[in-house]
Amino acid sequence: EDPFYPGERMYKTGDVARWLPDGNIEFLGRTDDQVKIRGYRIEPGEIEAALRSIEGVREAAVTVRTDSGEPELCAYVEGLQRNEVRAQLESLLPGYMVPAYMIEMEQWPVTPSGKLDRNALPAPDGAADAETYTAPRNVTEMKLSQLWEDVLKNGPVGIHDNFFDRGGHSLKATALVSQIAKEFDVQVPLKDVFAHPTVEGLATVIREGTDSPYEAIKPAEKQETYPVSSAQKRIYVLQQLEDGGTGYNMPAVLELEGKLNPERMDRAFKELIKRHESLRTAFEQDAGGDPVQRIHDEVPFTLQTTVLGERTEQEAAAAFIKPFDLSQAPLFRAQIVKVSDERHLLLVDMHHIISDGVSVNILIREFGELYNNRKLPALRIQYKDYAVWQEGFKTGDAYKTQEAYWLKQLEGELPVLDLPADHARPPVRSFTGDKV
Repeated sequence: EDPFYPGERMYKTGDVARWLPDGNIEFLGRTDDQVKIRGYRIEPGEIEAALRSIEGVREAAVTVRTDSGEPELCAYVEGLQRNEVRAQLESLLPGYMVPAYMIEMEQWPVTPSGKLDRNALPAPDGAADAETYTAPRNVTEMKLSQLWEDVLKNGPVGIHDNFFDRGGHSLKATALVSQIAKEFDVQVPLKDVFAHPTVEGLATVIREGTDSPYEAIKPAEKQETYPVSSAQKRIYVLQQLEDGGTGYNMPAVLELEGKLNPERMDRAFKELIKRHESLRTAFEQDAGGDPVQRIHDEVPFTLQTTVLGERTEQEAAAAFIKPFDLSQAPLFRAQIVKVSDERHLLLVDMHHIISDGVSVNILIREFGELYNNRKLPALRIQYKDYAVWQEGFKTGDAYKTQEAYWLKQLEGELPVLDLPADHARPPVRSFTGDKV
């Protein structure tokens, strides 16, 4: 039977619901509350429900704030300490749904009609956190507070502040762990940052920590060829399987507006190539068939230039991406496409065996500096020094212990993940996908 009457007035409530087969309606949430955070569509109401299900939480609210520039979830709770709430929430929800900030509330702002006034809830780094600032009491806590401020990019940090309430996440925690190793000569496991997310708690862990001297990688002695790192070896093998494919190319397109000086650009690229051995590295096999890297003093490089003409920008970019021959350095290309006098595209492509997401950002930053005639500080070590260090590490005890652990974990018959796909999976993965 049609529940709607033709010609009558209808009201849009903003509630999201669905009909169930038995004719009932199930309420799912509100359209005006849905938010997108780090690419995930999130319903704050769901997080509120999870918070209220935690024993001891009397009241809870979740809002989205954009104080730091990007949307972040902020939770307000009454009845339990925020560290306790966070610990329990992490077992109830996936990581991306755990709010970046938790604020303990005693008085809730209400509207004249007695409802919660969400707009009047305090900002995360405002009054709610300010009163709890406790200064460091000793050298360890002082150094640690400083490291937190460096990693979190906000301060001051009190010794009772929670790393994750202050906007920390797993990537920042990893950065913190390596800073601690450098500063204190102590290897703190990542799980300890989650278990003791305050300066006070971590300081205790550091004081009881096992010494693992922070090992600075030393420049390798000059050789004809150098070993490759494990990561490079893997990509080398995959590239051989994919013979002539571009699955491991790392292309980037930058739009340039304004007047362009191609000579200065060419010089900036040549300086980058001189500065980074990776951009002068080729890969070959030694007599035993193992991949090695050879670093050339000079490599041929020309900044190609072309005009867009009748092509679309997508077509110009697609025509630029070609397979690399790993034995020919540089595994790096650049091209300027002229769109108009004041607008150009800069196309850059390099092979994943000499670069990754972090490297690309460094190159773009340094390229800008060199183009603007700034001097860059000298580099102490290069990637091949890491590869040589890693080869040495593989002969040590720490590596043997780790190897033994994984051989035990992965012994016996391993399950194959066979997802029900339409076609049999090919022995070598091809990257001919499509977007729908």
